[in-house]
Order: sequence, then structure tokens, then C-alpha cells
Amino acid sequence: MSGCGTGGCGCATTPEKTNPLTAEQQAAYDALVSSLAATDSDLPTEAPALVPQAALHDAPVARVNGVALHGPGEWLDPEVLRQRACTELLRQAAQRAGLLAADDVPHTDGSTSASATTAIEQLLDRELQVPEPSEEACRRYHDAHPAAHVQGERVQLRHVLFAVTPGVDVKQLRLRAEALLLELRCADDGGAAFAAAAQKWSNCPSGSQGGDLGWLTRADCAPEFAREVFGSAEIGVLARLVHSRFGLHVVEVVAREAGEQPSFEQVRGAVALALRQQTWMNALRQYLQLLAGAAVLEGVDIDGAATPLVQ
Repeated sequence: MSGCGTGGCGCATTPEKTNPLTAEQQAAYDALVSSLAATDSDLPTEAPALVPQAALHDAPVARVNGVALHGPGEWLDPEVLRQRACTELLRQAAQRAGLLAADDVPHTDGSTSASATTAIEQLLDRELQVPEPSEEACRRYHDAHPAAHVQGERVQLRHVLFAVTPGVDVKQLRLRAEALLLELRCADDGGAAFAAAAQKWSNCPSGSQGGDLGWLTRADCAPEFAREVFGSAEIGVLARLVHSRFGLHVVEVVAREAGEQPSFEQVRGAVALALRQQTWMNALRQYLQLLAGAAVLEGVDIDGAATPLVQ
């Protein structure tokens, strides 16, 4: 393993904030929020025009049942806004269930109190009942996902990280990252442009080494980062930005080592864990849709159809 060692690049991650979910549930929740987001269209040949500051000040504040998700004049990436809305729906559900004091108030920066995170955990433990997968279901999953449990797979990566930090203009950050992605995919100079861009733009310490992260395994990366770079044969600058909890990444796969496919018996536990996570994610999706269908949402859409919660 190499990497920058800070966790800010998507490798060797150590989340700093209090998390109401287990590691298994957090991975499922991250995947859920990403799946609720609209799929990015093909990258434009030139960056679209920036939103005038006057328009930002006039933009309405997104709310869930009257509770603001951000401050006045603040523009949020749709995925970030959707995640805040999901968290707020769960926080309010915890209050209605008597698990959280009625005077608990969320912050417009997206953070929640320690009491709220604990209450959300209790709420999800109560509402989301996930059965143990059967042997037959585990075998079907294993056969349908041959690359999911490959052992020894490694990738050699370089990246440019555009970190999403408090107060950053996410829209302008995305535009800058997309423009750089297009530029680097068109470059044909043996990687010199990528190294220079990493030194100039990257918010990761690896930028001083041209963005080089060395050889990484799945375990070295944040789950949402690993999903984008492992399990394929793609080499070169990836066609899309990679989204992680740290920001937006322009990623180049320099080389790959395929690894080995273990037998079902060797990975039975991991397969069962993946199925439980998938089932939990589906239950959470339906629960959030149920909450959204009964809520008043302003300025945010989380695809809240009236879908019943599966118990």
C-alpha cells in the first residue's frame, strides 16, 4: 500500500465526524444516496456558464417540513443537498418516535448533534429489519458477481482531489474539476500534464508527487472510491469524476493487477455480509421514500414515491 496516508484522498480513510451507522450500514447509505442522485451526463466540451451571484442570493432555501437544509444564498451540489434531506427526514422521524428531544435543532451546515446521531441509529435499528440471507441466495449472488470478492486485486493510481470543505462553492468546484478532467483526457504527453495539474490543483498531499498514490487495494480506499476504480479493466484517466466523502477526484489508473477469484466456501461470510448490506440499503431506500412521501419538501427531490417499507 502507498497513498498519501491522510485519508483525504479516498485512501486509508478515517472519518472524523460522529457516525450514527455501523461501517456496513454507512457503506450502504453512501451507495443509496449516490443512487438517488441523477446520473451525470457526458462531460461537456466546454464548461457551462457560472451562476451569477445575484441569482444565488435570490435562490430559495431548500427545506424539509419547514426546516432549512442550508443558509440563504448558499448553493449546494444536488447530491449533497439530497444527503442532507435524507438525514433531516430521519432526524425528524426520530423526534416523532420519541427518540430525540423536540428542541433538537439541526445546523444549516449539514451537521447534526450527538443526540441526533444516536437517535437515528436507534430509529434505524428499530425500523429496518434485515433477515439473514439463505445459502441459496448467497450462492446466486456469488455466481452473479464474480469480481466482487477477487483477492489480491491492485491498482496503481494518480489523482487530483478537489476537496469539498465548509464554505466551498461546490458548483464552481465541480466546473473546475470537470474542465480539468476533459483537459487531461485529451492530453497525450506521457502523463506530464496530469502531474503538473496535481501539483497545481490537488488538495491531497500526494499532489507534490504529481498525484501518485502508488499501488492500492480495495481495503486501502473509501468504499465509494473503490467502487469506481476496481472491478474493471479500464486504464488511463477515468471518463467521469469520482465522488467521495472528501470531494471530487480526477483519477488516472496507471496499471492494474487482476488478483485471484476465491471459491464460494472461502468467501461465504463476505457474500452474506454483502447481501445483508444490499437488503438493508433497499429497506432504507423504501423507508426514506415513505418519509419523503409524507413530508413537505421544498427545493429538493429525493425520489420520494409512496413506496411501502419492507419489513
